[in-house]
Amino acid sequence: MPEQIDDTSNGYHRFDNSNNNQSDEEENNTITSNKSENINTTKMQFLTPEPKYSEVSWMSAAFSLTVGTFILISGRFGDLLGYKKVYIFSYINAFVWCLLCGISSYSGSIEFFDVCRGMQGLSLALATPNSLALIGHYFPDGKEKIFSFALFGAVAPGGFYIGALWDSVFALRSTWQWMFYISAIVSLIIALLGYLIIPKNIGTYYPTKKIEMFDPIGSILGVSGLILINFAFNQGPVVGWEKPYVYILLIIGILLMCLFAYSQTKVKYPLIPKLNTNIIFTLLSIAAGWSSFGIWLFYLLRFSLDILKQSPIVVAIQFTPTMLSGLVASFATGIFINIVPTSLIILVAMLAFFVGNTLNAFKPVSQVYWIQRFISCIVMPFAMDTSFPAGTILLSRSLPRESQGVAGSLIATVVNYAIAIGLGIAGTVEYYTTKHGATELQGIRNAMYTGMGLAGFAIIVATIFNIFVFINWKIERQENKNDNIGNIQVKDEVDVVNEIEDV
Repeated sequence: MPEQIDDTSNGYHRFDNSNNNQSDEEENNTITSNKSENINTTKMQFLTPEPKYSEVSWMSAAFSLTVGTFILISGRFGDLLGYKKVYIFSYINAFVWCLLCGISSYSGSIEFFDVCRGMQGLSLALATPNSLALIGHYFPDGKEKIFSFALFGAVAPGGFYIGALWDSVFALRSTWQWMFYISAIVSLIIALLGYLIIPKNIGTYYPTKKIEMFDPIGSILGVSGLILINFAFNQGPVVGWEKPYVYILLIIGILLMCLFAYSQTKVKYPLIPKLNTNIIFTLLSIAAGWSSFGIWLFYLLRFSLDILKQSPIVVAIQFTPTMLSGLVASFATGIFINIVPTSLIILVAMLAFFVGNTLNAFKPVSQVYWIQRFISCIVMPFAMDTSFPAGTILLSRSLPRESQGVAGSLIATVVNYAIAIGLGIAGTVEYYTTKHGATELQGIRNAMYTGMGLAGFAIIVATIFNIFVFINWKIERQENKNDNIGNIQVKDEVDVVNEIEDV
């Protein structure tokens, strides 16, 4: 067992991880860090040998809470202040809080670390919609904009793979603090490059409309509602939904979101623009599909680390196919987006979500990586990197150039919030499965089946979307045909009159 160093002055025990040769059973009993979204929390020095699940889960939940919540209004900040300014500020903010995440180990406080993680999430909430807005505002409609959005989606699998691999090396060979220190350095470099490279005139500033275009009431209602709903779905799987405060906060959050939706119909510049049927179907499909993606990723890590007892670096290497297939999927989307209907691309993406989740859910414990897990890692990026660019392009085309920040906020809010809610639902399934005596493996399996169900629901929504598009196409075709017949009849009558006049 690793040596435990008593440090009661801060209320926690520091944990010396210098011995990396412990048995699987000892490793499983020392720290349950694999419950966390981040596989690198295995070296948290301020954790007790057996921390509460609630302490570990909020290390990742705090990040997702601020990302999924504040992303709703951050795009509007970009519309008002300038996308470049908000983008650069987001990375300066990331630099500060990544640095503090590493330094927080010296405080001995898990709560302080959670606050730093939450402020890290705020950086991503600011960066994502304004990155999309920079692309949407700079490029006119056409191939350049399409491929730019496709590339934006393509870098996600590669970034995840490189980050996971890099952090795994630090987790095994150094201390976990350096993961955050390196992230801080990279964030500062990106901020400097953004200042030097991004043109100044992207994202115009509207000083005369600054107050008028901001919706304070809607912002308060929307952010408050999203925080409470997110908190309930993160806390429910930890303490159980029978706790009164969990479902009370959920009910209050839903009521606040209803008030938010009503308020958006009464303001001149709403945070949520008026949505047509195509956008609504697209967002519903993406929400269901991406909720299953969060389950796929989280429980794939849980299965590998907790059940198969694989090392973090081995798990990271297994994600290599996602980087390559993500690039292929993104470029394919850029090519086909102007050839086939967006609804069909969305349906293909939802099918990929379902296939990826199914392969992951039914993988036998004894099966080698190269069968179901390998194929699942190839298929899943086709789901991510076709649905996200397709939805982004659809919203960007539907909104004016001065509202590209709102467009970016909307699609990013749906994606990030869907991941958080999907994990909350799957976590609830796992919680009540294991609570009634089932094994950890069965709890993980049931959570994976939940991901399959959400992906299946996404397929149903996308299928209805395609039927709706097909019916509208038939109606428009018939109307055009009738118009052409009418034009031909009018032309014939004109020709007859002209012949009579000639006679």
